[in-house]
Amino acid sequence: MRPAAAPGLAALGREFAKFGTVGGLGIVVNLAVFNLCRTVTGLPVVRCSVIATVVAIAFNYLGLRHFAYRDRDRSRRSRQVALFAAFSAVGLVIENGVLYAATYTFGWDTPFQNNLFKFLGIGAATLFRFWSYRAWVFRALLPGDTSDTGDTGGANGTGSTSSTGSPTDHGEPSNNTSNPAAYHPETTAPPP
Repeated sequence: MRPAAAPGLAALGREFAKFGTVGGLGIVVNLAVFNLCRTVTGLPVVRCSVIATVVAIAFNYLGLRHFAYRDRDRSRRSRQVALFAAFSAVGLVIENGVLYAATYTFGWDTPFQNNLFKFLGIGAATLFRFWSYRAWVFRALLPGDTSDTGDTGGANGTGSTSSTGSPTDHGEPSNNTSNPAAYHPETTAPPP
C-alpha cells in the first residue's frame, strides 16, 4: 500500500465508524419500533416495518447531520433534506422489499423470520444509504487551502487545478487520469 493512500483510508475508516455508530443506533430504534408496532397495533407486518423505517430515518438524519457529518456543507439545507428524503425512500423500498418478499412470496411469517428478514433488509439498504448519503447528501466541503498539493480553487469552485492547469481533484469530472491513491474521501464522492 502506498503511504499516500493510508490517510485517505484512515479518513474513510473514521467516517464509516461514525456512520456505523449512528446506523447501529438506528437499527435498534428501527427494530424496537417494528416489534412494538407488531405487538401493540395488530397492523400487517410490512406496514409496521414501514412505520419503523420512517422513525429510524428521522433518527438517522439527526445523528448523521449532527454527529457523523457535522463538518460537511450546510449551505444548502433544503437541497440536503430533499436528497436525504429521496435516497431514504429508495432505502425504505429496498429494506421493506426484502421483508415483503419473505413474508408474502415465501410465506415466512413467524416473529423470528420477520425480524431476520427485516434485519437483512436493513443491511441491504444500509449499503445503498452509505454510498448515497456520503456521495450526494452530506458532501464534503472542498478545502479552501490545499497547500500540501499546491492547488488553487477551480473556476467553478468544484475542483482544483495544479500549476499545470490539469485537474487534481478526484471529484473533478474531467479528471481522466485519476489515481485511486489520490482519492480523498473527506472531499469527494467515491470513484465509479
